[in-house]
Amino acid sequence: MWLFLEALDVWLFRDGRPFDALSDHRARSLFPPLPTVTQGAVRSHYLALNVTGPLNDRATIGSLVGSGSDVKELRLRGPFLARREGGRIVRYFPRPSDAVSVNGATNALKPASGPEPASSGVISSCPTPQLLGLSDEQVKGGIGGWLAEDDLRAYLRGNVVTAVTADSLFQFESRVGIARNDATRVTEEGALYEVEFVRPQADVGLLLELQGYADWPSEGLLRIGGEGRAARFQEVAPEPWPAPIERLPRRFKLFFATPAYFDGGWQPRGGAWSRFFEGDVNLVAAAVGRYESVGGYDLAEARHKPSRRYVPAGSVYYFESHGQARVRPGLVQDAVTDSPTGHSYEAAIGFGQVLIEEW
Repeated sequence: MWLFLEALDVWLFRDGRPFDALSDHRARSLFPPLPTVTQGAVRSHYLALNVTGPLNDRATIGSLVGSGSDVKELRLRGPFLARREGGRIVRYFPRPSDAVSVNGATNALKPASGPEPASSGVISSCPTPQLLGLSDEQVKGGIGGWLAEDDLRAYLRGNVVTAVTADSLFQFESRVGIARNDATRVTEEGALYEVEFVRPQADVGLLLELQGYADWPSEGLLRIGGEGRAARFQEVAPEPWPAPIERLPRRFKLFFATPAYFDGGWQPRGGAWSRFFEGDVNLVAAAVGRYESVGGYDLAEARHKPSRRYVPAGSVYYFESHGQARVRPGLVQDAVTDSPTGHSYEAAIGFGQVLIEEW
């Protein structure tokens, strides 16, 4: 089932950096939030619906929703930014990292072979056989903020599209506070802080596909994100998520709709893309955005989780295949992502969701 979540007021979705008292003064928000946030909200709500006693029995919790690295039968896709438009639920995606503007028209860079980086003076943190270079008339990032799904698919096919700005979908609101000593109820000196909240526009929310909880209600309220802010959820019927192409074209590209983790940083260790594709598939170019820090707080162990770098949503990878190739069958949620723990946790909760098009 697909769930559409709407805010009753504002939401708080912090990034993966710690925000302890006196360690920093500003908490930045992400929107849409990371899949770790929505899986926590879904699993916590499922416990609240099914456990009548105290929620402090690890055996009971484990039997219902699993553990920190095992989500049992739960499968999530998303979360995606979405908006109600004329009776439809339309998914929106961040600006692709290979987007450029030429005289106001938006299009994508094309991989091009050039001189060897060593001889040309080109230095890249993502070395590939071909480069995505700007010409004099191209302006990086001129596309704007977000693309509706149909526009994104058209863009990935090489067409000119129109983007919408972020503030037409949501806005950030900063609020100031000061830490207080709970014992004395006196404010702490030098503990002024600022928190960034998210206020979605009317009819804008989060779209999430949920599998594995057969008795999940079709509508209701749940707590999500920082401060346990409320969300109203309702089962909806958006366009189905595109299934992987049965036979990949000779040249194809991946658009990452959600962040992904790779044990080699921006790609699998040693460039081993064969764990995701069958056939002779080679990476030829990549447009990778600034890494996303994913961490959080472990309530069970009362400590911060390790902070790791993930490839951000919007990144685009260009591939060539020699002969017949396809997405490897059996991938959890068809996700293109590794896992730092070696389990299928990241893929199961929504990381590594991709759209594939020919280039």
